Amino acid sequence: MARLYGATALACLFAYALPVATPAWSQEISAPEVPEGSQMLLEADTLVYDNDKNTITAVGGVRIDYGGNRLVAQRVAYDRKTSRLVASGNVELVDSSGTKVYSDEIDVTDDFANGFVNALRVETVDKTYFAAESATRTGGVLTTFNNGVYTACKPCEAKPDRAPIWRIKAQKIIWNGTAKTVRFEKSRFEFFGFPIAYLPSFEIADPTVKRKSGFLFPGINYKSNLGASLAVPYYFALSPTYDLTVTAHGYTKQGFLGEAEWRQRFNSGEYTLKIAGIRQNDPGAFDRGVNSGPVDDPNRFRGMVGSTGRFDINPRWQFGWNFLAQTDKNFSYTYNIDGYDSYIYRSEIYLTGLNDRNYFDLRAMKFDVQEDLLDSNLSARNDKQPWVLPSFDYSFTPDEPVFGGELNFDVNSRVVHRDDLDVGFGRNPLTNQNFVERVRGIDGTDGRVTGLAEWKRSFITQGGLVVTPLLAFQADADYVNQTSASVLAIEQMAQVQGVAADVRSSFFRSMATAGLELRWPVLFSFSSGSQILEPMAQIFARPNERYAASLGIPNEDAQSFVFDATTLFERDKFSGFDRVEGGTRANVGLRYSGTFDNGWTTNALFGQSYQLAGRNSFASPDLVNVGAYSGLESDTSDFVGLVGFATPFGVSASASARLDEQTLEVRRAEVKAGYSTRPLSLTAQYAFIQAQPLYGFSTDRQEVTLGASARFHENWRAFGSGTYDFESGVVTRDAIGFAYDDECFSYSMSMLTKRDPLKRQDDERTFGFTISLRTIGDFGSTTGQFAQR
Repeated sequence: MARLYGATALACLFAYALPVATPAWSQEISAPEVPEGSQMLLEADTLVYDNDKNTITAVGGVRIDYGGNRLVAQRVAYDRKTSRLVASGNVELVDSSGTKVYSDEIDVTDDFANGFVNALRVETVDKTYFAAESATRTGGVLTTFNNGVYTACKPCEAKPDRAPIWRIKAQKIIWNGTAKTVRFEKSRFEFFGFPIAYLPSFEIADPTVKRKSGFLFPGINYKSNLGASLAVPYYFALSPTYDLTVTAHGYTKQGFLGEAEWRQRFNSGEYTLKIAGIRQNDPGAFDRGVNSGPVDDPNRFRGMVGSTGRFDINPRWQFGWNFLAQTDKNFSYTYNIDGYDSYIYRSEIYLTGLNDRNYFDLRAMKFDVQEDLLDSNLSARNDKQPWVLPSFDYSFTPDEPVFGGELNFDVNSRVVHRDDLDVGFGRNPLTNQNFVERVRGIDGTDGRVTGLAEWKRSFITQGGLVVTPLLAFQADADYVNQTSASVLAIEQMAQVQGVAADVRSSFFRSMATAGLELRWPVLFSFSSGSQILEPMAQIFARPNERYAASLGIPNEDAQSFVFDATTLFERDKFSGFDRVEGGTRANVGLRYSGTFDNGWTTNALFGQSYQLAGRNSFASPDLVNVGAYSGLESDTSDFVGLVGFATPFGVSASASARLDEQTLEVRRAEVKAGYSTRPLSLTAQYAFIQAQPLYGFSTDRQEVTLGASARFHENWRAFGSGTYDFESGVVTRDAIGFAYDDECFSYSMSMLTKRDPLKRQDDERTFGFTISLRTIGDFGSTTGQFAQR
């Protein structure tokens, strides 16, 4: 009988603690589920059953364990006549979820619907804390804390009476277990124990609730052509699988902007849909771009619609999309629409598959450059961006060796359509007239299908020499449908370069390669560590690249090319399939790595490439001059190298360079250095690129970037960075800020300044600050900016 009464009473106590532990999906408070067959363990110095008073009392070191729940108190008494249970004396209650309740006394009815707690402290599983002089519970769902305190900051163990970073004190804190809300009445917000705000009444979601309808923290912003702004978001938790966020933005210069985002999740994936729009009060505030103009400008209304999605068809296959459509080319960038405000946005739909070393990728893409320039300006880039319909990549590597080696098949295809011709102009200093210097993209449609097979196998001789023969074959089929404007631009460029303009509507080409690689890694082992010195040589025999002696073949995917130590031993050094390296070439270099017992590591590589026979593809004409200034345009290439080291105490550095093969003049260089420890982090980076007139860079480019972050307290840090352009003598970018962060509160403030090295535009300064209170929300701005003349 005592066990039965004790178990009943214990269930009441555990149920009483549940307002802070109920799962987010529950609609009402109920007792925790106790595993079937659970036994109760009751420990006490004395257990008294009083038949006259009809009570059961456990006294002295009472401990009750039942179904993963635990109660510790000095005295527990249950009165059968009043159906009330009282636990007193350093009461500690821990339920099966880990929620802890501390009190001097708990008085509750056996149906746990009503009760009273004196000197209550609650610690939830997600480390939020309540404290109150007293608390009452009514109806089984409503808990009222009298003269209560709420915080998400962990109490200081050394000084438990010290005020936390932040807390909310209220005359009443009302916890509604059905509505899943916590309401504060006659409250004040305290920071480090000092009151900074008085709030007559406000409400937040239950800390255990991850999704709850209501207002989110507002955001503030300032931008010269928009004015000061305030964003007020409202969140609709419509279902466990979908929700809606509606945000009202008010701009002092441009008026009201509405924004809505729908999100929905499925077992296999998720998608989002966002719309935003504004009727601008003052389009003339924009000093350039398609959005400038008088008050009656037709672009007064601006808006966008965007969507993202990702779905797993099965563990190997994935389908998704990113999509942006807007009334003009930079609405999302101007108004900082989250997720769509990048300067270059790629809309795409894709299907990908991955299995071991094999992959499949099919996607259609459209590139948007959210620039703020007039369409008639020659530097405007957005209208010249292509549609890629589609791009396809497939790679297959058989699991079993083929003739003892590895065989790999690659297939690549792309179809590119562009509405506007994309050309780069140079200026003749004698005639002072522009001429076509680059054709970055034709006006029209061109497509290509490429198939590539490669086989290689490594043999190791008794002396440790690694011999790797290689065979490869690539075939391309291309077609081009371009306008007369593109043909004319290609012919003008060919005339300037003094080569033929071989403009074709279709063509086929192939490339066979036979290669041999020799590596001889030699290990030097010492008592203090080990080092590996590895001479390395390659030779690739190929016919000449077809159509390389004339202009006319579009180059869309092989425009970005850098010859350095990382690409020295590539079989085909072009970055894409539109260009194919031909002729017989040898690559020679020396590689080094070292590991030492004191924790130091070192590495280095130095080498050179040689065109032994046939036409040098990097010296051949190209619509974008891809081989110019590469260091490979001569039969003997420039020297390339890199060296680096890392230490166990946080210091690391690396340097890479390309040096003229005759004079050792530096053509390109990059130096990086860093120091990182807990209190201090330093970084430095220097970059130099020699002038490249055919790419539009008539002068050398060199700059240095310095950055530092110092933690001068366990929670406080300061940071800053700066970039200096040596050619213009201008600090093109600098930033400074400080931050505080701990487990319940974070704050950061920063200022960023951008300067145009050519002084064509005003300086742009960005001020940002963010305040984050755990369980309450975030407030601040990281995008507010103004232009200062």
